[in-house]
Amino acid sequence: MSGLLALLDDIAALAKVAAASVDDIAGQAAKTTAKVAGGVIDDAMKAGTKAAGAVIDDAAVTPKYTMGFSAERELPIVGRIAFGSIKNKLLILLPAALLLSNFAPWTIAPLLMLGGGYLCFEGAEKVLHWLMPHHHDAGHLEQLEDAAGLEESRVAGAIKTDFILSAEIMTIALSAIPDSGFWTEALTLALVAVGITALVYGSVALIVKADDIGVAMADHGRLGVTRSIGRGIVHGMPGFMKLLTLVGTLAMLWVGGSIVVHGLEEIGFGLIGHEIHDLAYAAAHAVAESWAGFVKWLVTAVLDGIFGLLLGLLLVPVAAYVFVPIVSLFSAQQEKPH
Repeated sequence: MSGLLALLDDIAALAKVAAASVDDIAGQAAKTTAKVAGGVIDDAMKAGTKAAGAVIDDAAVTPKYTMGFSAERELPIVGRIAFGSIKNKLLILLPAALLLSNFAPWTIAPLLMLGGGYLCFEGAEKVLHWLMPHHHDAGHLEQLEDAAGLEESRVAGAIKTDFILSAEIMTIALSAIPDSGFWTEALTLALVAVGITALVYGSVALIVKADDIGVAMADHGRLGVTRSIGRGIVHGMPGFMKLLTLVGTLAMLWVGGSIVVHGLEEIGFGLIGHEIHDLAYAAAHAVAESWAGFVKWLVTAVLDGIFGLLLGLLLVPVAAYVFVPIVSLFSAQQEKPH
């Protein structure tokens, strides 16, 4: 999982470096994409880890949408979701981000907090589902649909989820770009969008096809060790998928909590952020200097995640008893014949 966790160690640095030169945007973006893939960016850790968590969750959530389909449909489904993701980023989120940045920059922090709250809500819902699983068989209900209808439903749901996470990533990237020309920002964000989508859905494609690769190795490997590795991959994938789901949920809570905490600081409510900082600082001073940086980051991430979980648990009933009825009422009004 360390490789997945390092996919986007610093999206802020990526945006800053990519925007540094109008004449060399493509080259700078390529360099920063390589840095992101290798996880070797050290500066601007705070903003970068937020984006990394959003991307981890994106990669963790997507594989479930291919479950239940034949092997030959898995990659086409991932491809359709990736195409929808890049359209979201380039045709909707990028223009919206540029408009807000140039004409209403004060909206960036509240929008980040809104997205962070949504991530907390999603993470808390997953935790509640683990603690109190529903007894109805959703899988059986899905089987009642025809295969084409089920695929359309799954792809639409995946693209909708991706939209929220992509909005977070693009907003974080935009907030990290130094003041520059409109076209510099546009090209930088476009290259960031393409790079992130390729990294995320390339990883997803490898994940969903790993069991098929394992079967091929186990059945056709020339060496005994190759066949053993193949069998290990096949037997290990269910556990790996569960671990990936867990990591995605933790990332949701950590990222969402961190975004809201820092957003509160920006609008003048810094008590929670200051307390987390003080606790992390005290923990870092209680260990050897070589471990201080890691301990400070870990304590901060854990406390941000706890805050995210608590906020999400508060938002779950709000969504159930306020937003869902409003949306249902609006939908009913729209469906009425005129």
